[in-house]
Formats: sequence, C-alpha cells, structure tokens
Amino acid sequence: MRGPARGVLTGHPFTRDGRTLLDVDTTNETYETLELSADAGLTLAVQTADAGSASRDALDILSGGAAPAAAATRPRRLSDRPPRRLGGGVLIGVDWGGTKIEAIGMTEDGGELVRFREPTPRSDYAGCLRVIAELVGRVEAETGATGPVGIGLPGSLDPRTGRAKGASSTWLNGRLVEEELRAVLRREVRTANDADCLAVSEAVDGAGRDHRVVFAVILGSGAGAGIAVGGRAHHGPNNSGGEWGHNPLPFPDVTEIPGAACYCGRHGCLETWVSGRAFARDFRRHAKLDLADPVDLTPVQIVARMRDGDRLAALVWARYVDRVARGLAVVVNVLDPDVLVMGGGMSNIDELYADLPPVLATYTFSPVFHTPILRAAHGDSSGVRGAARLWSDEDG
Repeated sequence: MRGPARGVLTGHPFTRDGRTLLDVDTTNETYETLELSADAGLTLAVQTADAGSASRDALDILSGGAAPAAAATRPRRLSDRPPRRLGGGVLIGVDWGGTKIEAIGMTEDGGELVRFREPTPRSDYAGCLRVIAELVGRVEAETGATGPVGIGLPGSLDPRTGRAKGASSTWLNGRLVEEELRAVLRREVRTANDADCLAVSEAVDGAGRDHRVVFAVILGSGAGAGIAVGGRAHHGPNNSGGEWGHNPLPFPDVTEIPGAACYCGRHGCLETWVSGRAFARDFRRHAKLDLADPVDLTPVQIVARMRDGDRLAALVWARYVDRVARGLAVVVNVLDPDVLVMGGGMSNIDELYADLPPVLATYTFSPVFHTPILRAAHGDSSGVRGAARLWSDEDG
C-alpha cells in the first residue's frame, strides 16, 4: 500500500469491495486507513475508537466519481467523538469559497487559535469534501481539542429537501451538502450561506455589534448579502434572505438593459454590475470604446489610476458607486437595517465610505438617510469566523 502512516501496524491487511484496509496505531490512537483504488492513489484515515468501525458511507462519498491521480497523502485525524463545548474546547468554522477553503479554530469569546486555507478544487465536489475534512483534522490536531463545526456555503439549502441551491460554485447545486458533510466529518454540522456568516460575525463582535439588524454586503468576485437579527442569521421559509445580488439593477438606463448574462440564468442581476469583476469589465469596455486601449486592469489598478487623476477611471468609479447605491436603496426602503456592513475586495476601497452615502440618499424613498455604512471589522476573516459562530447559540 502506498504512503503508509507513521506508526506500528497492529492489524492484518484485508480487502473489502476491492479496497485494501488495515489498522494503524499512531501515537496511541487507532486509525483505519483506506486506499480507494490503485489508480486513485488516495489515502484517507479516520480516527476510530473501535478498529473497523469507520463510516463506510463517509468514505464512499469521497470516492464518488473519478478521483484524480495523486500521490498518497498522510492520514488526517478526524475525531468521531461528539462535539463538546467545554472551557478549553474549540469552535471550528469553515468558509467554503469559490477560490479557497479556509478553516479556523476559535475560542467561544472570539479568540483565534489556528487558521488554515487551501485552494478550492473547482468543479470537484468530492475533492472539496476531502479538503474540508483535512482542514478540520488539522485544526483539531493543532489545538488538541474537538469541537462543533459550522460551514459557510457559496449558496443555500432547500429547507425541505436539503439540496443545495443558488450556489455560485455551481457544482454544489442539487447536492445533499449538509448530509454528506455530516458523514465525512462524523458529527453534526451547521451550515449557512457565506454572506449570512459574514453578517453573524460582524453582528456579534464586529462593525455591527452595537446594532440589532445588520445587513452585510459582499462585493467581491460576486455580490451577495446576509441578514443578522440580534446576532443570529435570518432564515425565512425559502432560506433565501439576503439574496441581494440576484435582484435586477434598479432604475436602469437604456445602456443597462438587458444587462449581462448571469450564471443564475437571468440577465442584469446586481452581481453583474457591482462585483469586482463587473467593475473591471466596465473599465475595460469603456477603455476600448473611448481610448481604443483594451487594457485589462484589476480593480486595485483602476482605483490607483483614479487617485492619480485618470478621467476614465474616475468616471467608471462614479458609475460603480451609483449602481451600488441604487441596489442598496431598495434594501433601505424595504428593511431599513440599523447598519450596512461592507465586505469583499471592493469594500477595501476607502473612497467607498465617503462617496456612497450621499448618492444612496438620493435614491431612498425617505427624505432622510442616517444609516451608517461601515467596513467589515474582521475583513476577509469575517466569513469563517461567522461559520464558527453558527454553534454559539445552542438553539440554532
């Protein structure tokens, strides 16, 4: 068998369903090691209290579909003990993003213990489950403690069927994500939309901690939002609260109709106008038309040009702010949140906090606009922190 675990073999190799299994004693802990197939070259180890009792269902999930050929990995410790929330325990959060998967170990008072991240295996569902299992194992190995796991998803779950829906990482859609995560991690898990996790994090101990109703916006490679009320994520009967990015751009002019195609199947969604990618795409389009200069710049580079006095960059920025303002005016009209918290890469642009409020005020129905617009206090860490916070309230 490839890549044997460090330790002393205590059992006898045997096969089941064409797969080789054996028991390994590593630092006085029993592991059951499974090689999925000779072609896959993939080894997964699950800690067990009773040799041979590891969940076959969990391992079968990871073996679903064609696994890429790869060198065997060293066993990861995944406790099958029930989550405990004792002094000295750990809250574990996972942010399942489209480009990276991040895990954090955190104390109940918000202290960060460890953090790990790995690139997301894009379009590889089984690969994503495997990375999550490995990251949770690393958190527990480093902290020496087990804990409950909360996971932020790039989508949401149908509250009746449990299947993923509306995920920007479209390979999740239709999957029984929470059920399969429970099997892989061998414990109960709690999941929420990644923007809801941002809202919870900022409501508990971030920019929204002094406010009851927090509307948290993500302006990154995509665009979305989450709602927290009293420090807890708001979930309605459709589990679709905060899907701000998939509403149409309000008050469009003739140049904004019908708008670009969105991955959801519609045209002109806010995400196609206010994401960081949309900002860069708008500059590229105008540069080609106005300057015959099809330069491909990042949002950071465009903002740098604006600060240096570039006329086109300033124009594109003003159009971007106006579109964000139009989108948020509808939120203020309907919900009137106590605070708007901004996250994602575009939230790091300082000018947003000076330029956005007066423009937004021109689009609200109310003649007054006093809502604070604040940068997320925990920055890029807020989502994973909020995922860990999903277990802070035992009632869920």
